[in-house]
Amino acid sequence: MRMTFLRTAVAAVLVLSTALPAAGAPPGQSTVDSFRCPKLSSSLEWFGDNRQRLQRVIDERGSCSHPELLRGHGKRPVAAFDWDNTVTKNDITDLAIAWALKHDELLRPANWADTSPWLTEKAVRRLTEACGTDVPVGRPLRTSTNPACTDEIFSIREGAKLTSGENAFSGDWNRRRTVPQYAWVAQLFAGHTEAEVNAIARASRAAALAAPIGATQKVGSHTIHAYARYYPQMRDLITTLKRAGFDVWIDSAGAAPITEPWAAGVGIGGHRVIAIRNVLDRRGRITTTVKGCGGEPDGGGEDIPYVEGKRCWLNQEAFGVRGPAAWQRQDFAHRPVIVGGDANTDVSMVEDATGAHVVLNRNQNEVLCKAYDNADGRWVINPMFIEPLPRKEGSYPCASTGYVNPNGSLGPVRRDDGTVIPDQLDTVHAR
Repeated sequence: MRMTFLRTAVAAVLVLSTALPAAGAPPGQSTVDSFRCPKLSSSLEWFGDNRQRLQRVIDERGSCSHPELLRGHGKRPVAAFDWDNTVTKNDITDLAIAWALKHDELLRPANWADTSPWLTEKAVRRLTEACGTDVPVGRPLRTSTNPACTDEIFSIREGAKLTSGENAFSGDWNRRRTVPQYAWVAQLFAGHTEAEVNAIARASRAAALAAPIGATQKVGSHTIHAYARYYPQMRDLITTLKRAGFDVWIDSAGAAPITEPWAAGVGIGGHRVIAIRNVLDRRGRITTTVKGCGGEPDGGGEDIPYVEGKRCWLNQEAFGVRGPAAWQRQDFAHRPVIVGGDANTDVSMVEDATGAHVVLNRNQNEVLCKAYDNADGRWVINPMFIEPLPRKEGSYPCASTGYVNPNGSLGPVRRDDGTVIPDQLDTVHAR
């Protein structure tokens, strides 16, 4: 009799435990439904109905409609995000370079010409003069006490100019696949291990997160931001996507060893970070050779994750597309669902999204022309979440000079069907 009573009681508890919703679950929503349908935080502010629009895509393409994703079955939908000024406020590469210069972390190259195939002879000569030759090759430059060297390096990084105002780079490169000063940053860390650059990035990250919003710093004679913040809305979006079964990637034109420690802060491991990656030597040290994409050979940085390079690298790494096909837009099943960016450098991967093209407004011509034209009705424009920009004066020059051609000339921005996008007004900005 006693055993029968115990079996009956246990059965009753089991029935109740499966029938009742979990504590905190909305009325009428079961624990299973809550687990299958992760929701973006309603306490974080988005512009207009952007949060609701993103939630619909997450529900349609994620575990809410495809519960098999929670069991590890089925093909996971892909989401991808640029990093600088998309997931974080401010540029983390500038922060890492500033830290490295202030703490003598850059190693003297045997010849500055080795650091980039596009450096001019004048740039090589000026760097050699400013940074000196007294430090042995492969040893740390004394940039913390040599403002001339610091100024020359940061001037090239910041604007591809020498301190004299002359161009630091010359020659031919595809403006939709690379920009020399971006590749040069990764090449400046030649001689270090990736772990050593990770440590530099973590140190600069800690300082930037501790600095108050709006703080600046001096790098030689240059004044740049001293702070960075993870956007809470973007952190929440990435977390929600992961809970909904999405495969989330970072696709950045920064250096991989700098980006990886920051990406870890939103739960994305280095195996899901696309960024500039240098070839390592036999000792595991960074070289000045940069990995190529889409069947292109490794080289001087001709094919970094930059504009069309971001599409190539995402197709190659996330979808396994090899060879020249990686440069092309793929079919619906082999494209990301949600992509976020803030600049023209992100436009190719952002427009490939099949569910939502997320753009944080930094008044960049090409990407905002596409976004405001909103040809497929899926563009989601949001002001920057911290220190958003005011309304752009005038209109975006979409019909004339909004597009950058491979040779650097300007032209009109076009839709997929070839028609020209008319000039667009800026309507999503700081209020």
